[in-house]
Amino acid sequence: MNNAIAGFSKLTKEEKINWIATEYFANPDEAVATIKQYWSSDAKLQQLHDEFIENTISNFYLPMGIAPNFLINGKYYSVPMVIEESSVVAAAAKSAKFWSTRGGFKATVLNTEKIGQVHFLFKGNHDLLEEFFKAVKSNLIASTESITANMQKRGGGITSLELRNKTNELEHYFQLHATFETKDSMGANFINSCLEQLAKTLKEQAQDYADFNDVENDITVVMSILSNYVPNCIVRAEVSCKVEELAEKKIENPQEFAEKLIQAVRIAEVEPYRAVTHNKGIMNGVDSVVLATGNDFRAVEAGVHAYASRIGQYSSLSHAKIENGIFTFWMEIPLALGTVGGLTSLHPLVKMALEILGKPSASELMQIVAVVGLAQNFAALRSLTTTGIQEGHMKMHINNILNQFQTTPEERKMIKTHFDNNTISHSAVVSFIENLRK
Repeated sequence: MNNAIAGFSKLTKEEKINWIATEYFANPDEAVATIKQYWSSDAKLQQLHDEFIENTISNFYLPMGIAPNFLINGKYYSVPMVIEESSVVAAAAKSAKFWSTRGGFKATVLNTEKIGQVHFLFKGNHDLLEEFFKAVKSNLIASTESITANMQKRGGGITSLELRNKTNELEHYFQLHATFETKDSMGANFINSCLEQLAKTLKEQAQDYADFNDVENDITVVMSILSNYVPNCIVRAEVSCKVEELAEKKIENPQEFAEKLIQAVRIAEVEPYRAVTHNKGIMNGVDSVVLATGNDFRAVEAGVHAYASRIGQYSSLSHAKIENGIFTFWMEIPLALGTVGGLTSLHPLVKMALEILGKPSASELMQIVAVVGLAQNFAALRSLTTTGIQEGHMKMHINNILNQFQTTPEERKMIKTHFDNNTISHSAVVSFIENLRK
């Protein structure tokens, strides 16, 4: 079997599917049927999906759920979440309901600055480069006006432009460091277009600069690209209440619960092995809303985890304290999100998700996403410090096991009745199914 192919992108969709099916599957007809099973019956909708990426053969579905009762800054939200992991939506909804009777979540956008850089090499005199930059800075910004005009009308655009000397870290390395305000768009295409124009103008201006009269003073642009690290595009989410108000059915001693939860957070603050899993739980909530609203969860993940390492060691994103009898749980995370452009105006379910959220601005969406991440973290810590994480998770996960073994409705009823009073584990469920079928 030869799995290499030339000109795959030039094949029709049917030809691509047939090649995949015959090359990789013992039963090509069955493979083709599975691939086509997930096509939309609406030809226009399927074409829309086909054109999101290259070499499309099918659609990959993920569940979309709703976590209701999120009270954020005095307003209720039902939050769409797209994720495949059991218990995430349930945990978010449970946390939302818990805090809705204790004042709800508070969220504040602290800053919305985004960053892009032109990376270039310069072997000449550093002071001469500084003088050159000061002389041409206004020309550099002016050269982007055709790109920034519409953004400026909405109150955005380039907010600053600096020359940064990075030669201490890498020989001959400099950068144009630009900051942007992109309002309700995430702004990646806008920022990259501006940066490429800045790079082009930088080269042109250098060629015309009288004091750059030898090869040593050539500017070599390496690349121009936005940064997904946005430490000045920050949103804060928090909850607080009197310690005694934490009491409920599974929290009989609220003081002990609060102290134990704070200790769990402190462990994540100092222990990277725990912090990674701790923050992964936060991102369960964050990513699911980012996906549902058509934003780039890979960019968000990269930026958030870089932020978690900003002190030189990977650490917890969330924090907790008791002060004057008040329990407070909070976090600040970088989020560069958009509610216009990209998939937000193309994908029907993304448009629906934004409708459900009340057509939020980018800043409002930042607040919602951060709150869901904090809620998810609270739910996880609450489980870990009381009943343990597996009790709720395995109750949700049991459906996956039952589907894997194609259980009948009668079998499901008997299995779930049995595990209402018995510990759930994958091996225990499988064993029960096998005994049931003997």
